[in-house]
Amino acid sequence: MEAKIPSNFIKNIVIEDLQTGKHKEIITRFPPEPNGYLHIGHAKSIVLNFELADEFKGRTNLRFDDTNPVKEDTEYVDSIEEDVKWLGFDWENLYFASDYFEEMYQRAVLLIKKGKAYVCELSPEEIRQMRGNLTESGKESPYRNRSVEESLNLFERMRKGEFQDGEKVLRAKIDMTSPNINMRDPIIYRIAHATHHNTGDKWCIYPMYDYAHPIEDAIEAITHSICTLEFEDHRPLYDWVIQECEMESQPRQIEFARLNMTNTVMSKRKLKLLVDEKVVDAWDDPRMPTIAGLRRRGYTPEAIRSFCREIGVAKTNSTVDVQMLEHFIREDLKPKTSNVMGILRPLKVVITNYPEGQTEILDAENNADNPELGSRQLPFSREIYIEQEDFMENPPNKYYRLFPGNEVRLKFAYFIKCNEVIKDAEGNVLEIHCTYDPETKSGTGFNARKVKGTLHWVDVKQAVPAEFRLYEPLILADDESDRNFLEQINPNSLEIIQGYIEPAMRAAKPQDKFQFMRHGYFNVDPKYTTKEKLVFNRIVSLKSSFEIK
Repeated sequence: MEAKIPSNFIKNIVIEDLQTGKHKEIITRFPPEPNGYLHIGHAKSIVLNFELADEFKGRTNLRFDDTNPVKEDTEYVDSIEEDVKWLGFDWENLYFASDYFEEMYQRAVLLIKKGKAYVCELSPEEIRQMRGNLTESGKESPYRNRSVEESLNLFERMRKGEFQDGEKVLRAKIDMTSPNINMRDPIIYRIAHATHHNTGDKWCIYPMYDYAHPIEDAIEAITHSICTLEFEDHRPLYDWVIQECEMESQPRQIEFARLNMTNTVMSKRKLKLLVDEKVVDAWDDPRMPTIAGLRRRGYTPEAIRSFCREIGVAKTNSTVDVQMLEHFIREDLKPKTSNVMGILRPLKVVITNYPEGQTEILDAENNADNPELGSRQLPFSREIYIEQEDFMENPPNKYYRLFPGNEVRLKFAYFIKCNEVIKDAEGNVLEIHCTYDPETKSGTGFNARKVKGTLHWVDVKQAVPAEFRLYEPLILADDESDRNFLEQINPNSLEIIQGYIEPAMRAAKPQDKFQFMRHGYFNVDPKYTTKEKLVFNRIVSLKSSFEIK
């Protein structure tokens, strides 16, 4: 069983509420708006809500806050459901805010009848101008004191579609002098003649988030409505709606710091811009911080959950180094993956004293730290590929790999010694010729002499062509300037190279994960891999200076 959510101020509130008898059961919810794909920031909220309820034998609902038909789509609904399940969670109930539209409408009618709401005909710009600011009170709308009967009539006609978008709105009647601007007669309904993904054309008026969300929570009897810090100033309005709409249930809103990570975009609007402008190939591009992108790149749900627990829950915003997330995927994959050999930038080696036409089969362990992963067979013959960077004609001091006159070990095979460098007319190295010592075969106990370098390799005759996709951060170092967001894109965020892998890898399937010796952890790309060619995404390099403290 996985670790529980560490202690934090939200968990302490839950414990107190249970101990005092305020609640007999904890009910939380994860309420995304289906206007984009979920990202790593949402994962923090998912883990918090689901694991908090699980720990106290409570329940968690998945609810789509679909009150804005212009931006929402069933594609996003489907992707969100897939992401939550992939992360390892299952909801108690699946709800849509749009399922509550009729009740929300009737609660708004109740507000009008109580003199707590009115239909306003000011333009959006006029409403903004009259709202005031942090140092000046707002000004009352000239429609604020219209009769209950008139507002009821106009609101009903708004529902029937008699007015154009923006022509009228319904506003809560609270306090235009409140120091909290959110309480200055906020809009709670607007007109939008748009087809809704769930309700079609049944409605042409839609509730605003600040009005709809507390009603949704109350209908579902949510006990703890957990949201991010930007909603802290909205809490008085949340409580006002629940009270004045006379909701039977009284949820408690609690705010926590959202996840911010270095070199990472957490804005759905900006992520959508990257997709629309074709900076990336889709929402699931492995460079994207979306859960779909992380999944395609090769991240595991276990690593993401561990990361979310480690960063914890706080009341103040901070920025997490992206290397912390990378640390957890390394820790998760290290005992799980086979260590195999892939050559990203091949250089041909001819072993001149190895018998022509001969191939021998070597035994190779898959993971020295996990014998349960077994072993595989490697073909070895006269011609092999090594990495270009593993040979230098004129090496610096302390270069222990291959150079003229030097001897190295081939992993699982023999010692070889470089004797000759073959070049083209321009002086480019075409191949290198070596000799091998047949007495130095791995596993035979040979120890007459030592070498300092060990190289990975692939047999030329049975090498399998493969494509490798190497990633760097999509966004350049944090930039506080006013330059356009798209100007902060790293032009070197993706490098595509062609190389080779050992023949045992032919059976690799999409989403299979491996450690390529010295290169890092890789995932078989589910989008571009075909029967003819394997495509590997580098998940993360092997080493980092980052440490969990």
